[in-house]
Amino acid sequence: MEDWKHWYPNKMHKVNYVKAVEFNYPSWIPCEISIFPAVRIKYGEALEDIILKYPFIFGKYKKGVVKLMKLPKYHRPDTYNRDNWDCLWYTSKGGYEGQVVEHPLENWSNFNTYSPPDPKKYSERGRNHWFLARLGFWVARRKGMLIPGTGERLFDRLYFLRGFKNLMIDIATDSPKITELVNMLTEHELKLIKLWLKLNVDIIYFHTDIGTQSRLMIPPAKFRKHIKPMFTKLFQTCRKEGVIVYLSSDGNLLEIVDDLIESGVSIHDPQVRACTLEGIKKHYKGKMCIDLDLDRQLFPFATPAQIKKHIKESVELLNTSEGGFMMKAEFSDTNIPLENIEATCEAFMEFCFPRA
Repeated sequence: MEDWKHWYPNKMHKVNYVKAVEFNYPSWIPCEISIFPAVRIKYGEALEDIILKYPFIFGKYKKGVVKLMKLPKYHRPDTYNRDNWDCLWYTSKGGYEGQVVEHPLENWSNFNTYSPPDPKKYSERGRNHWFLARLGFWVARRKGMLIPGTGERLFDRLYFLRGFKNLMIDIATDSPKITELVNMLTEHELKLIKLWLKLNVDIIYFHTDIGTQSRLMIPPAKFRKHIKPMFTKLFQTCRKEGVIVYLSSDGNLLEIVDDLIESGVSIHDPQVRACTLEGIKKHYKGKMCIDLDLDRQLFPFATPAQIKKHIKESVELLNTSEGGFMMKAEFSDTNIPLENIEATCEAFMEFCFPRA
């Protein structure tokens, strides 16, 4: 859509987005490209020239922003940062988020004196400014934008707090403490969700990395016992208020897609490399809205023609005229050639609109 007039990107257009989620014949496939700061800094103005050509994908953009760009605090090399959950993060390679290296609940003896951050004041890494959010939403709503809130992290929060190995043992042995930990997180999340609902958001995003490249991190039966009740309580709280639930999780979740639907998930972002297009078609298509996470492991090595072929095949296999399909491309690796970024833009413009 070369005549895109909005200052925001197409995936923030409320009417079309909601139609896609509800299988109600959207005018185009919502699509987005996320480019990490390290990639933006590497390519500088050459990348900005591409961004400026595609306002439909990126929204309105002012050239020169990249000159002022620095790596975010949690992406700076060889740095430690402590978040508001008291988790200590270490970043070894610049441009990437790093990992939690100190877990506040590694020892259960700390549990009784531990308190999550107050969502009225704090997000994971900063402060929540609810008045400013309300003001910004008022402006955005008048422009026809989708109004988003964030439920932050779920399953990944548990292993950030306990440590991955400890959490796996807790779940494998059905430790009574895991129930207490999940209940604590659920209570915190409900407080946060209710704050967003007061602002009349359209969608709430949750993050929950619970998959590996080949399967869930835990057996499906353990998921249903320990995690699904939390998901259901949180997601149904949103759905009862007419709010879309977006669940983001890397890895292969094919074994629990039906559970996600039952718990109230409106949209999930399955990864192509982990799930395969055929696996996604079998388990997701027509059942819930797909926000396809295109193959990040392909982007650094493919030719532009291979990139376009990947996107074309994804659309042909997973899209329907009714909707239920979106796409996103994440460019985090500084080894991704600039021409592959432009090829993705070209493919989105070619394949995200109905063809006669």
